[in-house]
Amino acid sequence: MRNSSKPGGRRQPKWRLWTVGVSAVVLAVGGTTAVLQQSSTAAPASTTASSSSESTNTTTAQVASDGTVTTAAANCSRAASKTAKVRITNVKLPAKVKGYGNQGDTEAIPMAVAAASNGRSWLAWLGTNEKVYLQQLGCDDKLIGKAVSFAGIDLQDVSADAKGGALLITKKGSCGTGPLCGGTSSPCNTMHLIRFNTSGKLVSNTQVTNLTSTRKGYSNGARFVWWYQHHGRLAFDGTNYSAYFGTAITVKNGNCVDIHQGDRFQTVNASTGKIVKGKSVDFGCSHAWTSRIIYDPAKKKFVMTCATDNNCRIAQPDPYRTVAAGKCDGTLFNGDLVLAGTGYWNAWSQGNAVRISRFTTGAANKTVKPGVATQHPHLVRYSKSKMLLTWGSGTTTKAKILSRSTGATIGSTLTIKAKDHDFMSWKEYKDGSTAYAASGANSNYIKIARVMPVS
Repeated sequence: MRNSSKPGGRRQPKWRLWTVGVSAVVLAVGGTTAVLQQSSTAAPASTTASSSSESTNTTTAQVASDGTVTTAAANCSRAASKTAKVRITNVKLPAKVKGYGNQGDTEAIPMAVAAASNGRSWLAWLGTNEKVYLQQLGCDDKLIGKAVSFAGIDLQDVSADAKGGALLITKKGSCGTGPLCGGTSSPCNTMHLIRFNTSGKLVSNTQVTNLTSTRKGYSNGARFVWWYQHHGRLAFDGTNYSAYFGTAITVKNGNCVDIHQGDRFQTVNASTGKIVKGKSVDFGCSHAWTSRIIYDPAKKKFVMTCATDNNCRIAQPDPYRTVAAGKCDGTLFNGDLVLAGTGYWNAWSQGNAVRISRFTTGAANKTVKPGVATQHPHLVRYSKSKMLLTWGSGTTTKAKILSRSTGATIGSTLTIKAKDHDFMSWKEYKDGSTAYAASGANSNYIKIARVMPVS
């Protein structure tokens, strides 16, 4: 249970039973040779599908050995060039999007993009009316079809597959009466994994917290979403979607309850919408922030890391295994996870300095310092044997290409004319490109920044 502290702050909040430090850790991945260059931007996009001439082949999805979701035939194929080029597409929305806010770790996530198996995208955004919107993007990153919406007060992530995709969103819940042993911890919201089909229509709505009509947030054993450290990510194994997110943990203490904090891992069958109990964890790290997840198809398992004040480190949960040692000084933050040739790269930051660490099942066997100063690095697989490290720089985003085998920097730094967000992520595409949804000129627009593939 927390005592009063400033929402959205990056320093260590104070807890009734434990002391939590807000920090971060990053893991990285390697690649080959290329030089980064900026390309021209695209014109504002229409919200209709009338200009699209793409085919609509229906194919069967497969998860390749490198973790990429592929199909027998793809509608989009973005040509690779010798140097990396950036394409910025201004997307005019049919419904307004919530702004970035102060980007605190308690603020809502405004937008996200997902790579569909046919090379197109799904764009999700948090409206200004307590709705989460979803619409497809064509190969040119312009809107096609019509937007659909779901009730939700916070967007966490969006992922996609050949049969549709999944959203991870927060909905309003109830705290009940308690009583609390002291302090405050409201609100008591719920987290949901929304399964949608290829038209964006609802297939299933699965709560991945555990509130019910009788188990409220202040009931012993409750797992709910509060204002603090609740962000989450999705991963897909070809059959199931897994959500890894921050959660509040309610524990009886005599005649009252205390509220703890950790993270929670829940797997949902994409066909039935039911929780897969053998692949779900009640809670993993505690306290936890910047929790990250990927799927490893070679080992057929989900892999997770968190930043935690449990020995102040970047760790794998359930059971705890240290990836990289850190300090609980308010500057430790986890970044993103990427599959390496062997093991995984994790990007993280301590003291405003980025590291990328490679590990398999415990302590990192290699750590690279790419010379980047930021608290919030982002990492994504890029082209055949590379990864892209990005970070915010004023109103722009900076990027470096790294080798996925060694973590070494390739070429010069790229400037992308889109504003970074501390807690949002880039997504990989099977043609080797990578894309990011960023704030536009105003609440009517989103920018799609795409780094085109290199040969």
